[in-house]
Amino acid sequence: MYEVTSDNRLKSLIVVGDRVLIRPKSPSDRTNSGLYLPPTVTEREQVQSGYVIKVGPGYPIPVAAEDEPWKETEEKVKYMPLQSKEGDLAIYLQRNAIDLEYDGQKYVIVPQSSILMLERSEDLFE
Repeated sequence: MYEVTSDNRLKSLIVVGDRVLIRPKSPSDRTNSGLYLPPTVTEREQVQSGYVIKVGPGYPIPVAAEDEPWKETEEKVKYMPLQSKEGDLAIYLQRNAIDLEYDGQKYVIVPQSSILMLERSEDLFE
C-alpha cells in the first residue's frame, strides 16, 4: 500500500469537501477462466477497488443563527466527517470517478456517495 509520509509530495495535497483520493488496485488482467483482458476493459468496469490515500473534511454543516445578530463573530465552518479513513480499502463506482496522475502514480477522486463499501484493517468489534 502507498501511504502519505513526510518525505513524499502527497502530504501537501488537500482534498476538498466530501471527496476521497484513492489509489486504484491493479485490476486483474485475466478472467476466472484464464482469458487475458485488454487494459481498456479492466479500467472501465463499473465497480473498482483501491486504497484511500487522503480524505476531505466532509460535508459542510450550516451555522445556526445566533441570538445576538449585531455581535461580530468569526464564522467557522463546521464539517460532518466522512466514513472513509486513510488506509481503508474502498469499493467504489467508476462512473463517478475522476482519473488523474500525480507524481507518476495513477489516482482517482470520488465523492463519498460513490463509495459502496470500506474494508478497514483494524478490528472494530473488540
